Amino acid sequence: MAKEPGKAGNWAAQMAERKPPRAALGLTDMGALEVRITGEWDRILKASGNVAVSEGLISQAAALGSHGMRTDAAATDFVLGFVDSMRPEDAAEALLLAQMAATHQATMTLAGRLNKAENITQQDAAERAFNKLARTFSAQMDTLKRYRSKGQQVVRVERVTVEEGGQAIVGNVEHRGRAGNES
Repeated sequence: MAKEPGKAGNWAAQMAERKPPRAALGLTDMGALEVRITGEWDRILKASGNVAVSEGLISQAAALGSHGMRTDAAATDFVLGFVDSMRPEDAAEALLLAQMAATHQATMTLAGRLNKAENITQQDAAERAFNKLARTFSAQMDTLKRYRSKGQQVVRVERVTVEEGGQAIVGNVEHRGRAGNES
């Protein structure tokens, strides 16, 4: 099959060149979690605004992927990869994106539990938690959209009919209220 030029080919080439952020996790002799980051994490660092915030985000992602005396680098890499791929503009976006990745991971874990429930009690508990997490992710998406749009709303008018003798205004229209106080 011939390689097709265009956006998909360019994207694939860029992804092949970019080394995504990855975490190598380990436990010290004292049982402390040790994190070593490889790859390009410049997007996370730039968005975080300083090293302390980006290192905190990475440590929190590493702790999320670690359970007791075992570590889960794939779970940590998922969080870092999601934040990186969403190209956060500032620390608030980076932290919200990390929360979204954690919420997604928990949602998928609960989906698995729901599928494997062996009785009504397990099914009900998994279903309630799954529903809450799915709604939380949806709310997080809405929050991200509002934050990225800086509160600006876009209204698109599909069709305007102006009758004979009528007038239409095209452009920005502001209404500042009445100048005087009518009682």
